[in-house]
Amino acid sequence: MAGQCSILYINAVASADTQTCALRSLGFEVVEVDDVPPRETLVKYHAVIVHADPLCKLPSVAARLRSAPHFGRRVLIALAPASVPARDRRDAVNSGFDAVLPERCSARDLAAAILGLLRKYPEHRCVLRAHNNRHRAA
Repeated sequence: MAGQCSILYINAVASADTQTCALRSLGFEVVEVDDVPPRETLVKYHAVIVHADPLCKLPSVAARLRSAPHFGRRVLIALAPASVPARDRRDAVNSGFDAVLPERCSARDLAAAILGLLRKYPEHRCVLRAHNNRHRAA
């Protein structure tokens, strides 16, 4: 049986307003850190989200994370501020990020992107935790 979908949220900007609580309420297991952890711990997660600051070189971050041992085809998403030009966003995708989303995107948009990208990788099958407060369908 597949395990619970796990996300590593790298909050490089140390923002207090992140999507982590909302992602947890949607059924994801989310671990939030403020810096890139040791490379061998990256393989514990189905998806890695990098909340980047405006001065961050996203292509080099993508190359560094993708080169981690056994990182494989995990989902890698960047959350970039609006000040990051479209060209830098395209370069980040070309360098290894699966998607670059606006940092103020909703947790539902982020979850939809993660689940859509995970669908392409059958080796990373996972499930979302059931909601206890949901009403049963008629």
